[in-house]
Amino acid sequence: MEGLTDRQAADAVRDRLAWKYALSLEPCDAGFDHSVLSEFRSRLIEGHAEQRLLDLLLQRCREGGWLKAGGRQRTDSTHVLARIRALNRTLCVAQTMVYVLNVLSEVAPDWVLAHVPAEWVERYGERVEHERLPKEEEERKQYANQVGADGWMLLAALQAPDTPDWMKTLPAITTLRTIWEQQFEPREQGGRWRPEPALPAAQLINSPYDLDARYGKKRTTLWVGYKVHFSQTCEEDAPQLITHVETTQAPISDEGVLSTIHADLAEKELLPEQHLVDAGYVTIANLVKTQSDYGVDLVGPTLKTHWYQAETGYDLTHFSIDWEAETVTCPQGRTSSSWTPVQDAGKSLIKVKFSQMDCKACPSRTSCTGTTRRSMTLHPREQMQALFAARSRESTEDFKDTYRHRAGIEGTHSQAVRTMGLRRSRYIGLPKTHLGHVAIAAAVNLMQLMSWLRGEAPEQTRTSAFKRVMEQAA
Repeated sequence: MEGLTDRQAADAVRDRLAWKYALSLEPCDAGFDHSVLSEFRSRLIEGHAEQRLLDLLLQRCREGGWLKAGGRQRTDSTHVLARIRALNRTLCVAQTMVYVLNVLSEVAPDWVLAHVPAEWVERYGERVEHERLPKEEEERKQYANQVGADGWMLLAALQAPDTPDWMKTLPAITTLRTIWEQQFEPREQGGRWRPEPALPAAQLINSPYDLDARYGKKRTTLWVGYKVHFSQTCEEDAPQLITHVETTQAPISDEGVLSTIHADLAEKELLPEQHLVDAGYVTIANLVKTQSDYGVDLVGPTLKTHWYQAETGYDLTHFSIDWEAETVTCPQGRTSSSWTPVQDAGKSLIKVKFSQMDCKACPSRTSCTGTTRRSMTLHPREQMQALFAARSRESTEDFKDTYRHRAGIEGTHSQAVRTMGLRRSRYIGLPKTHLGHVAIAAAVNLMQLMSWLRGEAPEQTRTSAFKRVMEQAA
């Protein structure tokens, strides 16, 4: 809640009566060393007990009548920057050499003296800065190849028979090998710098110091780190409490975590009746799964089709589907000529095509297809019906009245970002980053409870001082 470092928090336990009261300590208690907090976090991670920070508070809220199953909840995600420097490809491999050589120097200094050339001190003796890299593209490529050759040489030396086995399996060595495989060609093929990495950007290791941090992109926002999903109650007659926290690597899509969120809420017996989300979570598969598996009504805008027919001609809504006869009828009354179930990327789909003879003679052909005949892809019947029902509901006033309750989740993110440092991880790695997010969620809930018990209404959108003055004058 107060955004303190471990050392500042330990000092607060010793010096501040409010902290002693909150921890049920005697006023004369001497407190503890700040390193205890780091050790405690490690114990929570090792024991898979990080959720207890939030779950115990939620249990107390249920006992107090402030939290109940059912009702409405809302979920949204925001990006989290990893606690590392943003490195380009060249900096990443060079800094990896710095990192590995420092680790080896700590655990096996004699081996380093015997196997590492003295001229490497100039290249890897200090942290590599962007300003120190060659400016010309060809020179930078040569520098990258030099770093690559040094890395391959180091890996070869570590594989020598006289190298202790424990050194070969050090996490730092595994990291070096993985990054080299991503950024350089195999050694037997020359080990040169790849024009493009071996994997997509979302799968690359971006820093040797945080192996879980990944490149993410959401609309115009680009970052290296993670993504956090908060699920929160949004009843008007109860405090708005975060019920679940899900932390993922940055490129994991919103739609892919919805089932995990529902499964965890079901385990805690906190599933909502209505779940308000944005379009990133709403897919035809999720519309069906949330209802059939959990009895949850997923409420949110569906993604619209971007076919040109949606604006100027016949999109899918203009066609009549006969699921029993396995045919589709077009707006001109023509029936499809083929209905073919297929598997594509693990999904069950149906490919439908119309006759070329029918389409060529059709007076509305230009409004329907840009090829010789119309074809379309359908999802299974249950999914298509759920999609049509969701799109139909979007146009109703009832949908607008219900969906307006989702808006407050951005304010919760803003509160956590501005007052508790949610935007940048306090720790290294996904497990501890998630632990930090659970702690932030518990702190937000405490603040929400205090406001509720004092009778304070949730804050609306902030109004700038300038706007207030001008509105008063008007």
